[in-house]
Amino acid sequence: MQPETQSSANALPTIWVDADSCPLRVRDIIGRAADRTGVTAVFVANRKIPLPPSTHVRMVVVEAVEGSADAYIVAHATRGDLAVTRDIPHAADLVERGVVALNDRGTIYTAENIRERLSVRDFMHDLRASGVDAPERSRFGPKEIALFAQSFDKTLSARLRLK
Repeated sequence: MQPETQSSANALPTIWVDADSCPLRVRDIIGRAADRTGVTAVFVANRKIPLPPSTHVRMVVVEAVEGSADAYIVAHATRGDLAVTRDIPHAADLVERGVVALNDRGTIYTAENIRERLSVRDFMHDLRASGVDAPERSRFGPKEIALFAQSFDKTLSARLRLK
Protein backbone atom coordinates (compact mmCIF):
# COMPACT_ATOMS: atom_id res chain seq x y z
CA MET A 1 0.00 0.00 0.00
CA GLN A 2 1.44 3.35 -1.00
CA PRO A 3 0.52 6.21 1.36
CA GLU A 4 -0.66 9.44 -0.13
CA THR A 5 2.03 11.98 0.62
CA GLN A 6 2.93 15.34 -0.78
CA SER A 7 6.49 16.02 -1.83
CA SER A 8 6.60 19.56 -3.17
CA ALA A 9 8.56 22.24 -1.33
CA ASN A 10 5.34 23.92 -0.12
CA ALA A 11 3.57 20.71 0.93
CA LEU A 12 2.93 19.71 4.50
CA PRO A 13 5.51 17.35 5.96
CA THR A 14 4.62 13.70 6.49
CA ILE A 15 5.10 12.08 9.89
CA TRP A 16 6.73 8.66 9.49
CA VAL A 17 6.54 6.27 12.45
CA ASP A 18 8.70 3.17 12.88
CA ALA A 19 5.71 1.54 14.52
CA ASP A 20 6.81 -1.98 15.45
CA SER A 21 7.77 -0.90 18.98
CA CYS A 22 6.03 2.46 19.22
CA PRO A 23 4.12 2.76 22.52
CA LEU A 24 0.35 3.21 22.37
CA ARG A 25 0.46 6.60 24.13
CA VAL A 26 2.97 7.89 21.56
CA ARG A 27 0.74 6.64 18.72
CA ASP A 28 -2.18 8.52 20.28
CA ILE A 29 -0.17 11.76 20.55
CA ILE A 30 0.89 11.47 16.90
CA GLY A 31 -2.68 10.74 15.80
CA ARG A 32 -4.07 13.77 17.65
CA ALA A 33 -1.36 15.97 16.15
CA ALA A 34 -2.18 14.70 12.65
CA ASP A 35 -5.85 15.55 13.18
CA ARG A 36 -5.06 18.97 14.63
CA THR A 37 -2.65 19.99 11.87
CA GLY A 38 -3.94 18.08 8.83
CA VAL A 39 -0.56 16.38 8.43
CA THR A 40 -0.51 12.75 7.30
CA ALA A 41 1.00 10.28 9.79
CA VAL A 42 2.18 7.01 8.24
CA PHE A 43 2.79 4.14 10.66
CA VAL A 44 5.01 1.43 9.17
CA ALA A 45 5.33 -2.01 10.75
CA ASN A 46 5.67 -5.66 9.84
CA ARG A 47 2.21 -6.36 11.29
CA LYS A 48 -1.02 -4.46 11.66
CA ILE A 49 -1.08 -2.48 14.91
CA PRO A 50 -3.91 -0.58 16.61
CA LEU A 51 -3.94 3.06 15.53
CA PRO A 52 -5.99 6.05 16.61
CA PRO A 53 -8.99 6.54 14.33
CA SER A 54 -8.26 9.42 11.97
CA THR A 55 -8.54 10.39 8.33
CA HIS A 56 -4.93 11.60 8.60
CA VAL A 57 -3.43 8.33 9.89
CA ARG A 58 -2.33 5.53 7.53
CA MET A 59 -0.92 2.08 8.19
CA VAL A 60 1.63 0.40 5.92
CA VAL A 61 2.36 -3.26 6.63
CA VAL A 62 5.69 -4.40 5.20
CA GLU A 63 7.24 -7.83 4.88
CA ALA A 64 8.13 -9.42 8.24
CA VAL A 65 11.87 -9.20 7.59
CA GLU A 66 14.38 -7.44 9.83
CA GLY A 67 14.75 -3.83 8.76
CA SER A 68 11.93 -3.78 6.21
CA ALA A 69 9.98 -1.03 8.01
CA ASP A 70 13.15 1.07 8.27
CA ALA A 71 13.91 0.54 4.57
CA TYR A 72 10.37 1.54 3.59
CA ILE A 73 10.54 4.76 5.58
CA VAL A 74 13.97 5.67 4.21
CA ALA A 75 12.74 5.02 0.66
CA HIS A 76 9.62 7.19 1.03
CA ALA A 77 10.49 9.99 3.46
CA THR A 78 11.60 13.27 1.93
CA ARG A 79 13.58 16.24 3.16
CA GLY A 80 11.59 18.14 5.77
CA ASP A 81 9.46 15.19 6.85
CA LEU A 82 9.40 14.10 10.50
CA ALA A 83 10.15 10.56 11.70
CA VAL A 84 9.71 8.84 15.05
CA THR A 85 11.98 5.86 15.70
CA ARG A 86 13.84 4.15 18.55
CA ASP A 87 16.43 2.81 16.10
CA ILE A 88 19.50 5.06 16.15
CA PRO A 89 21.12 3.72 12.91
CA HIS A 90 17.74 4.24 11.19
CA ALA A 91 17.59 7.78 12.59
CA ALA A 92 21.09 8.40 11.22
CA ASP A 93 19.97 7.37 7.72
CA LEU A 94 16.98 9.69 7.96
CA VAL A 95 18.95 12.66 9.29
CA GLU A 96 21.41 12.22 6.43
CA ARG A 97 18.47 12.60 4.02
CA GLY A 98 17.20 15.79 5.68
CA VAL A 99 14.40 14.14 7.65
CA VAL A 100 13.89 15.40 11.20
CA ALA A 101 14.09 12.34 13.50
CA LEU A 102 13.23 11.89 17.15
CA ASN A 103 12.70 8.96 19.45
CA ASP A 104 9.68 8.09 21.58
CA ARG A 105 11.25 9.86 24.56
CA GLY A 106 11.56 13.18 22.75
CA THR A 107 15.27 13.09 21.89
CA ILE A 108 15.81 14.90 18.62
CA TYR A 109 18.52 13.47 16.38
CA THR A 110 20.48 16.03 14.39
CA ALA A 111 23.48 16.08 12.10
CA GLU A 112 25.41 17.46 15.10
CA ASN A 113 24.53 14.69 17.59
CA ILE A 114 23.75 11.53 15.61
CA ARG A 115 27.34 10.27 15.34
CA GLU A 116 27.78 10.59 19.12
CA ARG A 117 24.49 8.71 19.67
CA LEU A 118 25.69 5.94 17.36
CA SER A 119 29.02 5.72 19.20
CA VAL A 120 27.32 5.44 22.60
CA ARG A 121 24.91 2.82 21.24
CA ASP A 122 27.79 0.77 19.81
CA PHE A 123 29.81 1.12 23.03
CA MET A 124 26.85 -0.11 25.13
CA HIS A 125 26.32 -3.01 22.73
CA ASP A 126 29.98 -3.98 23.02
CA LEU A 127 29.80 -3.84 26.83
CA ARG A 128 26.78 -6.14 26.90
CA ALA A 129 28.39 -8.50 24.36
CA SER A 130 31.48 -8.79 26.57
CA GLY A 131 29.37 -9.72 29.58
CA VAL A 132 29.42 -6.36 31.37
CA ASP A 133 26.08 -5.33 32.81
CA ALA A 134 25.41 -2.05 31.04
CA PRO A 135 22.76 0.24 32.48
CA GLU A 136 19.30 -0.44 31.14
CA ARG A 137 17.06 2.23 29.72
CA SER A 138 14.73 3.69 32.33
CA ARG A 139 11.06 2.79 32.35
CA PHE A 140 8.60 4.44 30.00
CA GLY A 141 6.10 6.32 32.13
CA PRO A 142 4.24 9.63 32.40
CA LYS A 143 7.45 11.69 32.51
CA GLU A 144 8.76 10.16 29.28
CA ILE A 145 5.37 10.56 27.58
CA ALA A 146 5.29 14.25 28.56
CA LEU A 147 8.84 14.75 27.25
CA PHE A 148 7.92 13.12 23.96
CA ALA A 149 4.72 15.17 23.61
CA GLN A 150 6.55 18.42 24.28
CA SER A 151 9.45 17.67 21.92
CA PHE A 152 7.19 16.29 19.19
CA ASP A 153 4.82 19.27 19.32
CA LYS A 154 7.70 21.75 19.21
CA THR A 155 9.39 19.92 16.32
CA LEU A 156 6.18 19.52 14.31
CA SER A 157 5.25 23.17 14.85
CA ALA A 158 8.68 24.24 13.61
CA ARG A 159 8.34 22.05 10.49
CA LEU A 160 4.90 23.53 9.77
CA ARG A 161 6.21 27.10 10.09
CA LEU A 162 8.81 26.32 7.42
CA LYS A 163 6.19 25.19 4.91
